[in-house]
Amino acid sequence: KNIHVCLGRFRLRDPKPPARFSYGENFFFPLFSYGKIPQFEDVKFEAASLLSELYCQENSVDTAKPLLRKAIQISQQTPYWHCRLLFQLAQLHTLEKDLVSACDLLGVGAEYARVVGSEYTRALFLLSKGMLLLMERKLQEVHPLLTLCGQIVENWQGNPIQKESLRVFFLVLQVTHYLDAGQVKSVKPCLKQLQQCIQTISTLHDDEILPSNPADLFHWLPKEHMCVLVYLVTVMHSMQAGYLEKAQKYTDKALMQLEKLKMLDCSPILSSFQVILLEHIIMCRLVTGHKATALQEISQVCQLCQQSPRLFSNHAAQLHTLLGLYCISVNCMDNAEAQFTTALRLTTHQELWAFIVTNLASVYIREGNRHQELYSLLERINPDHNFPVSSHCLRAAAFYIRGLFSFFQGRYNEAKRFLRETLKMSNAEDLNRLTACSLVLLGHIFYVLGNHRESNNMVVPAMQLASKIPDMSVQLWSSALLRDLNKACGNAMDAHEAAQMHQNFSQQLLQDHIEACSLPEHNLITWTDGPPPVQFQAQNGPTTSLASLL
Repeated sequence: KNIHVCLGRFRLRDPKPPARFSYGENFFFPLFSYGKIPQFEDVKFEAASLLSELYCQENSVDTAKPLLRKAIQISQQTPYWHCRLLFQLAQLHTLEKDLVSACDLLGVGAEYARVVGSEYTRALFLLSKGMLLLMERKLQEVHPLLTLCGQIVENWQGNPIQKESLRVFFLVLQVTHYLDAGQVKSVKPCLKQLQQCIQTISTLHDDEILPSNPADLFHWLPKEHMCVLVYLVTVMHSMQAGYLEKAQKYTDKALMQLEKLKMLDCSPILSSFQVILLEHIIMCRLVTGHKATALQEISQVCQLCQQSPRLFSNHAAQLHTLLGLYCISVNCMDNAEAQFTTALRLTTHQELWAFIVTNLASVYIREGNRHQELYSLLERINPDHNFPVSSHCLRAAAFYIRGLFSFFQGRYNEAKRFLRETLKMSNAEDLNRLTACSLVLLGHIFYVLGNHRESNNMVVPAMQLASKIPDMSVQLWSSALLRDLNKACGNAMDAHEAAQMHQNFSQQLLQDHIEACSLPEHNLITWTDGPPPVQFQAQNGPTTSLASLL
């Protein structure tokens, strides 16, 4: 959901943009009927564009829309302005979440570009429409559209930077489509192509030779923005796959580049990129046992959202979801439930909804006395039939939650069936963290059943994989099982080594737990309504217990 790039970033290629005029409403409208002076066309349509932007800034969208429609109607003999105004009105409908109207306009634009002989801008319109169809989850319409786009992009011969930028746009849509579907392994070839493509663009010189067709006078994004975007989708892939050190590496690179860009460019899309990067690295921190850092970064996201109501509107559900995950990590289950419930109220995105429900179910399982609510949730994310989203990753996670619940209920054979399904799905798409969690839980089940050999066969690879990620909680769990297994088998030296590992992980988690709960930002766990709080009051110390984690 988060990386769909706004349509409003298309820009004029001419290094000398048209002079900007500012007309009052009463003077502006007569210009539409005054079309006999050719050199007046740019003034007229530039005025329409600027005035509609002004109306939008003043929240008068209903006034801006008919203005743009009228300008579009009379600009058909001026290809550049006709295309630009279509993009602008489509962007306006997109911001209003009227994606059907936006898609219709982009389809009109694609056909117009074809008629005036601009395959380049036709591809921009079609790729933009594909982006919105992905947002609407209209996958049956997306596939043929992306196939057509791929053919247009490969066949178009023109400015190398424009061609490569089309390819980046196309590949970004493909990669995010795979990632939305939770297909981490399947996406690798597309992601590799995307990374190679951005390297090619970085070596090309952006000359100022203007296209002969005025309808071609557009760029999708500046090179520097595309570079950050490629870093971003790489971080998303690394996070899903469980390559958390790689995610950290690319996040650092992207944030460094963003800071440089924001000194010179106040484009809202840069703040969106920054928030999305922080959302992903926060999840990485929680997995790797750096809760205090994660909490400070959640606070940073809050500060960014305070600066932009639209940014907050688009990311409020994600913010509360992150706070819910943080609450789980510090064993504040009541607060976690409140955060996830708030997030569910704020989102209409199906994949995010399924992610939240899965984590809320884990909260109810831990509390142990919420059976009615838990059964209701599990029915809504039943992976065996009518699973609400197409995400391979989320469906595998739903099997894991079923297995976890069956384990706590003492239904071990049922738990093993669910967990083996999770393993099959996670191995198929290299979902390393789900694999590690499933292995250690299976190892725990076999240990309870007295099958120490089979338990060891599960726990040892779980520990190895968790160390590679690295996943602190799974390492803590695995080391405790290895300690008990080796004790039961009479392996005193191995039991002592595992006990020492467990002690080390416990101390690291405890220290981080105390540090996080001592931060004034810890009070964010009580925020469930309205905009993010501006200030935080310091606490005297942690108010939560780590006992259940150890």
